Amino acid sequence: MARTGERPRVLELIRRYPLVDVVVAAALATGIATVAGAELTASWIGTIAAVGVAVVEAVRMVRDLRSGRWGLDVLAIIAIGGTVATGDHWAALIVALMVTGGQALEDYASARARTRLTALLAAAPRIALRRGPDGELESVPLDDIEPGDVVAVTPGGTVPVDGVLLSDEAELDESRLTGESLPVSHAAGSALVSGSVNGSTAIELRATARAVDSQYQQIVNLVDAAAASRGPFVRMADRFSIPFTVLALAIAGIAWFISGDPHRFAQVLVVATPCPLLIAAPVAFVAGMGRAAKEGIVIKTSESLERLARPRTVALDKTGTLTAGRPQLARVDAFGSNDQTEVLAVAAGAELHSNHVLAAAIVDAARERGIEPTNVTGSEEVTASGVTGLADGTEVCVGKAAFVASRTTAFDAPSLAVGETAVYVGIGGHPAGRIVLRDEVRGDAAATIGRLRALGIDQIVMLTGDAGATARHVGAEVGITDIRADLLPGDKVKAVAGMSDHPILMVGDGVNDAPVLAAADVGIAMGARGSTAASETADVVILTDDISRVVTAISTSRRTVGIARQSIAVGIGLSVVLMFVAATGVIPAIAGALLQEVVDVVTIVNGLRAGRVGRGTKDPTRQELPSARLAE
Repeated sequence: MARTGERPRVLELIRRYPLVDVVVAAALATGIATVAGAELTASWIGTIAAVGVAVVEAVRMVRDLRSGRWGLDVLAIIAIGGTVATGDHWAALIVALMVTGGQALEDYASARARTRLTALLAAAPRIALRRGPDGELESVPLDDIEPGDVVAVTPGGTVPVDGVLLSDEAELDESRLTGESLPVSHAAGSALVSGSVNGSTAIELRATARAVDSQYQQIVNLVDAAAASRGPFVRMADRFSIPFTVLALAIAGIAWFISGDPHRFAQVLVVATPCPLLIAAPVAFVAGMGRAAKEGIVIKTSESLERLARPRTVALDKTGTLTAGRPQLARVDAFGSNDQTEVLAVAAGAELHSNHVLAAAIVDAARERGIEPTNVTGSEEVTASGVTGLADGTEVCVGKAAFVASRTTAFDAPSLAVGETAVYVGIGGHPAGRIVLRDEVRGDAAATIGRLRALGIDQIVMLTGDAGATARHVGAEVGITDIRADLLPGDKVKAVAGMSDHPILMVGDGVNDAPVLAAADVGIAMGARGSTAASETADVVILTDDISRVVTAISTSRRTVGIARQSIAVGIGLSVVLMFVAATGVIPAIAGALLQEVVDVVTIVNGLRAGRVGRGTKDPTRQELPSARLAE
C-alpha cells in the first residue's frame, strides 16, 4: 500500500524537474552506449546533455545579471564547457547533474512547505443579500452591490461592504480588522466596515461603498503592495560565489599557463565545481524545514529560513497572539447573598442556545468547572441586549447591565478593570451577580518574551488595533514597553516601515495582520485559528496555538543556517585542497568529478544533521505533532 501511494508522488517529482530527468536519462543512455562499445554515440549523448544544461544555466545567468544578481552559474558553465572541450563527457554529465540536482532540492523544500497552506482570502464573501425593489431579498455577486443598496447580513455572516447600520442595534466581532477581541455594539446610523462578523441577529445596512472600495478589499490591496515592496534577498550561496569563482579561475588559469596543457584547466575546474555551495544550503534547509514541521512550524522558503535566523526586531500583535484571542471567564461576582455557582449556572442555562460569542464562553466556563447549566425554559432573546426565561418558575434575565437593571431592582456594581467585559444576571426580579470575562494573556507569553531577549533580540514591539489602556495592561503582564495601539492595518505597515533594525519579524493571526506580515522581513502567522489571509501572506505559519513556538522557529533556523554554513566551509575547504592537487595534473577530469562527489556526500551528510533535534531548538516538555497529520 505504501509503495503504490508513493508512485504518484515520484511521477510528480519527475514532471516537476525536467532538467534533472534529462541528465539522468542521458547518463543512463551514455552508460548503455559505452557498455555496447559505441563510444562515439556515448560521447555525443553525454556532450549534448551537458551542453544543454549549460545553455539553460547561461540563460538563467543572463537573467540574474540583468536583475543585478551574481550567482554561481558562471563557474558551473565554464566547468561544463571545459570538460566538454577536452572530451570528458562523463565529467561534464556529473557536473550537470550536481548543478540541476542542487536547484531541484532547493525548489522541492519550498514547494513542500507551501502545499500545507490554502489560497489567500478563501473565506472572503463573494455573494451578498440585497433587498430588491419589491422588498424581497436576492443573492447577487458581491461586485453588483452599489452605494445606496440595502444589504442584509445573516447571523454569523461577514459584512460584505462598508455601510451604515439600518437596524436598531448590532453587535459585531471586529477582531479580524482591529484586533479588538470583545464584541462591539453599534446603534442605528453607525458606520460598519466590511470584514466584520455579525452577531446572533440578522441586520441590514445601506452600502456606502462598492466592494472594491471597502475596508476588506483595502486590506487585500495593502497585502499586495507590502509584498511587492520587499527588497531583493541574497541567498547564502551567492555571498560566497564571487570570491570562490575568482579563486577557482585563478588556480585553473595558472595551472594551464605553467603546464601549457589545456586539460589542466578543465581538471581544476571539475574539482572546483561549486556543488558544495549549490547543495549544502538546500540539503540543510530541507532537513531544517522538516524538523520545524514536526514541531508544527511551516517555513515556506529557504529565504524565509535565513531571515528567521537573524531577526533584530520582533513585533507582535496583541489579540490572538499575546492573548488567547477569545473571551474567557475571569471571575464571577455574586451580589448580596447569592452564590457564585448559582449565578454561573443560571447564566449558562440562559445562554445555552445563544449564538453570541460571550454565550459560548460562559457555557464553556460552567462545564469546565463541572457546573450543570440551569434548565431555563421559554427563553427570549432581545437583540443586542440579553435573554429572559424561567428557571423553575422564577424569572431570570441575563445580558447587559442596562438590560438586567430594567428588569430588577437597582444595583451598583464595582467598575470593571481595563480589558474586562461583563454579563449581568438577575433572578426573581433581583440582581444576582455578573460574569466577568476578558481576553486572557497566554500563560507562556511572558516566558516567550523573556526567551526572545535571551536570544539577543532587545527590540520587541507590540502593534495592535486595540485601545491603548488595554494594550498597556497586556504589555505590562508580558514585559513589553514599546506599545503602539489604536492602529489600523495600514498604520501597522507604516510602523514596520519606520523601524530601522532589520531584519524585522512580525507575529500575528488575523486578516488585519495580513498586510503587516507581508511588509515585514519575516512574517509569522499563528495559523491554528488565524485567518487564511494571514497564513497565506506570512513566511512562516505556526500550526499549533502556541506562541512559544516562535522561539523554537528562530532557534531551529539559527541551527539550520549554522550547519549550512559549516557544510559550505567544509565543502569549499576540501574543494580548494583538490584544486591545488589537480593543478599538478595528477587527477584526471573523470577522477576529479568522482572526488567531487565524495565532497558532495560529506556536505550532504553534514547538512542532514539539521533534521535532528539540537540543543535549544525544542522544549522537552512539549509534544510533537503526529507526523501523519503533517504529511496530509
